[in-house]
Amino acid sequence: MKKLEKYPVLIFNTLSRKKEEFKSLIPGKVGMYVCGPTVYNEPHIGNVRTFTSFDLVYRLLIYLGYKVRYVRNITDAGHLTNDRGEGVNRMESQAKLEQLEPMEIVQKYTVSFHKIMEMFNNYPPTIEPTATGHIVEQIEMIENLISKNFAYEVNGSVYFDVQEYSEKFNYGELSGRKIDELIAGYRDLDGQEEKRNSIDFALWKKASPEHIMQWRSPWGMGFPGWHLECSVMSTKYLGEDFDIHGGGMDLKFPHHECEIAQNKASCNHGGAKYWMHTNMLNFNGQKMSKSLGNSILPIQFLTGDHPLLDKAYSANTVRFLFLQTHYSSELDVNIKGLQDAEKGLNKLLSASEIISKLDTLKLSKTSLPDDNSIEAWKETVLKDLCDDFNTSKSLATMFEIATEINAWQNKQKPIEIYSLGAIEGLKTFFNDIIFEVFGLKKEEKSNSGALDATMKLIIDLRAKARESKDWATSDQIRDQLATAGIAIKDQKDGESSYSVN
Repeated sequence: MKKLEKYPVLIFNTLSRKKEEFKSLIPGKVGMYVCGPTVYNEPHIGNVRTFTSFDLVYRLLIYLGYKVRYVRNITDAGHLTNDRGEGVNRMESQAKLEQLEPMEIVQKYTVSFHKIMEMFNNYPPTIEPTATGHIVEQIEMIENLISKNFAYEVNGSVYFDVQEYSEKFNYGELSGRKIDELIAGYRDLDGQEEKRNSIDFALWKKASPEHIMQWRSPWGMGFPGWHLECSVMSTKYLGEDFDIHGGGMDLKFPHHECEIAQNKASCNHGGAKYWMHTNMLNFNGQKMSKSLGNSILPIQFLTGDHPLLDKAYSANTVRFLFLQTHYSSELDVNIKGLQDAEKGLNKLLSASEIISKLDTLKLSKTSLPDDNSIEAWKETVLKDLCDDFNTSKSLATMFEIATEINAWQNKQKPIEIYSLGAIEGLKTFFNDIIFEVFGLKKEEKSNSGALDATMKLIIDLRAKARESKDWATSDQIRDQLATAGIAIKDQKDGESSYSVN
């Protein structure tokens, strides 16, 4: 508990729009909810950045001594293409494209998501609830909202009454939106006939006969609204009041705004005390999108199999790239940034390897130890990390430490100016920050003849598959190797090479 007392955590709270000192509701314990993926397709690299950012939050809180209950949901029902509760169900739409059952789509992409999270060394949450596993609780919350006149039923669908809610609470407190402006903006949209007001959002939608994912309810066969799911799952596992709610900034409105409204309307509590939002990713200064051809999947970074990439980059390198920018700032991904991240990562890992071998050194017993600088480095790293999880500033100090360690190795500076105890303490601290807090991994590279011979055989087999236009086998070989940490890069001359990530 000493770290908790010595290093108070500061969090920029989106709700208050200012940085606040973090005070957990239960001393020494933290309840954190993060909106998880909608599992209808492969996760994109923006998802990875968001979940990696909250993985860092989770890791640091544990390192400081907190006991953390980390809840991250799986949205496997109810997420429509329109955030106001209209449009097409994402799982069913993808199921039609792939000619699968919707729950096959859910299973396929949930497994894929977990694999990507593991590749990027993200800890699993302590609880990972699914929307379909909490239909009963969602129906119960809707009934509660109807009984309090905050929701109404029309033709088998149930909507949240935003204007009724605004009579008592402030709809827009998180996002800063004004209700009159929202009504004006939504007034001319189609599909609003059932609603009392255009800004009302769906809590439960009546299912058409062809809709596969539907459940019985007091209002007939239907399915839950996307916003409702997170209100139900966060409060079930963390309580009506909990500490931290996180997600990407694209969820701030309407998703998180609607969550707060549902929570306050049902129990007079807004859910989380601190709201955190990660920012967006760009590539070469442009928003990532399929239409621009710059939407790169996480697995493509690992294989290098994308025309905008010069080679494969390890998940470790991409994670390190994320750490170089504050979670709340936009991050521009580009080739130079990836190359620099690779170099920076190697510098830290090299310093870790050097200092890990220093336990056999015999230090001078006659020199006067100068341990103050080591303690100052440690203090600075932790203070920066605790200042709204500022990994970019803390990395700068970690590089200073790495430079010092390399100077010992190169005999450019005498290691004897520090005591053995200080060096042992620095070794533990340096490695803890790199591996336990930053979540980076030691990289074991192998150039053995056996691996080269094996990879030559595999590459030749893949080449034959490509020659016969057996693209499924070719892609399967590439993707399974990437999962094992081996990237295949296809060259312009038709040859292929491999690298171990």
